[in-house]
Amino acid sequence: MKDILEILESVGGYIKDSHIVGTSGLHLTEYLNKDALYPHTELTSQVCRIMAEQVKGFNIEVVIGPALGGIILSQWIAYYLSQIKGKEVLGVYSEKTVEGGHEFKRGYDKIIKGKKVLVVEDNTTTGGSVKKVVDAAREAGAEVVAVEIMVNRNPEQVNEQFFGVPVYALASRKFAAYDEADCPMCKEGIPINTTVGHGKKYLEAKQRK
Repeated sequence: MKDILEILESVGGYIKDSHIVGTSGLHLTEYLNKDALYPHTELTSQVCRIMAEQVKGFNIEVVIGPALGGIILSQWIAYYLSQIKGKEVLGVYSEKTVEGGHEFKRGYDKIIKGKKVLVVEDNTTTGGSVKKVVDAAREAGAEVVAVEIMVNRNPEQVNEQFFGVPVYALASRKFAAYDEADCPMCKEGIPINTTVGHGKKYLEAKQRK
């Protein structure tokens, strides 16, 4: 199977040489648009099979992904872990709160309570969003045994020390990320990409100030 970045690029999901605002608010020259992968169900299935193989050594009972991006991953990875283990592994998702954290609704809090869980995400720069899911799972009484990320864009920070559990990824590579004040693309006047990432929201927020 191809490298995960090659797979994403083949479906328009790996964007290079652009000016993009990420979820964290940092400005990026490269962006991973996982939404370009998910319509391709066979490719998505293959990627998730490999992700399931990476963590098959853990006694995982439930796979958790954050809404919306992690929902598809949690389902496919749980499906393949069920096949590998020969027992049902459940797949659920967390949702954002008004305050910006994460919580479990729809009875999922009861499903994960007392269970060994895997938290999955498509990609991360700071690890902040994934940490909120990990914290929410622990608050709901789950035991988080590992974190798995399709692409870890900041392995120096997003690691076992950060989450307190082992971290796995299909690709780990430092992606350049800048605060607005230090962004070379901003200084050069390169327009922000509004088709992916949070560029549109970022510009709208600036206009309201």
